[in-house]
Amino acid sequence: MTSLEYHHHFPLKKLNSFGIEATAEQLVEVKTTEALLATIRHNSLPIRVLGGGSNVLLTGDLPGLVVKNEIESIEVFMENDDDVLLRVGGGVIWHELVKWTVERSLGGLENLSLIPGTVGAAPIQNIGAYGVELKDLFHSLEAIDLTTGDHRTFHHSDCRFGYRDSVFKQEFKGQFCIVYVYLRLHKAPVLNTSYGDIQRTLAEMGIEKPTIQDVSNAVIRIRRSKLPDPAEIGNAGSFFKNPELEAADFQRFIARFPHAPNYPQADGRVKVPAGWLIEQAGWKGQRFGDAGCHAKQALVLVNYGNASGSEILDLAKKIQESVREKFGVEITPEVNIW
Repeated sequence: MTSLEYHHHFPLKKLNSFGIEATAEQLVEVKTTEALLATIRHNSLPIRVLGGGSNVLLTGDLPGLVVKNEIESIEVFMENDDDVLLRVGGGVIWHELVKWTVERSLGGLENLSLIPGTVGAAPIQNIGAYGVELKDLFHSLEAIDLTTGDHRTFHHSDCRFGYRDSVFKQEFKGQFCIVYVYLRLHKAPVLNTSYGDIQRTLAEMGIEKPTIQDVSNAVIRIRRSKLPDPAEIGNAGSFFKNPELEAADFQRFIARFPHAPNYPQADGRVKVPAGWLIEQAGWKGQRFGDAGCHAKQALVLVNYGNASGSEILDLAKKIQESVREKFGVEITPEVNIW
C-alpha cells in the first residue's frame, strides 16, 4: 500500500513564486499515479493540485487538501527516423525537461526555455513564448479525475487549446490532475528564430549558424534581461494576457492610437501587447506598499516583500480599470487566482 504523509496547516510561501504568505489546511506530496489514487480514495476534503506555484496568486489560506504533484519521469515512449514521442511526468520542472531535450538534440521546446512551472501545468495554460506554444508539440496527456479517480486520456483536439487557454481552464477547471504529458519532438529540428529578439540576441552572441542549444541560450538571455527572478522579487511572470481584438474593434482602437504596436493573427483578430497598454496608462514602475508593477516590464506584477495576495489582486483590478478607461480594451489575468 502506498504510504502518504499528510501535512496539516502547511505554509505555502515557498511553494508559490509570488512568495505570498498562505496556509494549506492539509498538503500531501504524490510521486506516483497510485499515490494520487490512494489520496482520492481516502480523502473527503476538496482537492486542489499545486505544481510549481509559478502561475498562481494566493489571496488567502486554502481550505481542503492541496496535492503537490511530484510525479517525475522522462522517457522515450516511441520513436521513428524523424520524431521522438516523450512521456513526461506532470511533476517534472518544465525547464529541466527543456534542458533534457536540448542536450539530446531533440528540437521543439528550445523557444520555451526558462518558463517556470511544471510539465503538468503546461497544457492547462498552453504555455508559449517566442513564436512557439505547447500545442505545437503536444500529442496527448493522461489525467486523473480528482473526484472519482477515473483515468482519462486527452488527445490534442480534446484539449481545445487557445491563447494561454485550454479546456482545463474552462469547463474542466480544477477537475483533473495531469499525471503524464506526451510530446512529439524532432530529430532534425527546424529552428524558429524570427520572433522577438532572438535573431538580434544570436547576432550579439556572435552566432551565425545556431543550434537548438544556441536558441535556448538566446531565449534564456532574453528572459533574464526582461523578467525579474522570483528568488529575488516575488512574481508570476506575465500577469495579464495580451488582448486579441476583433477586426472592427481593432480598427476603432488603431484610429485613436495609430502608433500602438499590433500583431495580426491568422483568425483575423489582432493582438495588442498588454505591457504597452499598461505602460501607456502610467503603471510601469508604480509601487503601493510592497505590491507593484515592475520597473522594467509593465506586464509583471511583483511582491517586493510582504504584499498579500489581496493587495496584488487589488492592484491588478485597478490596472484593468485604467486600461479599460483609456483604451476601451479589456485585459484579463493569465495568472490563476486562488
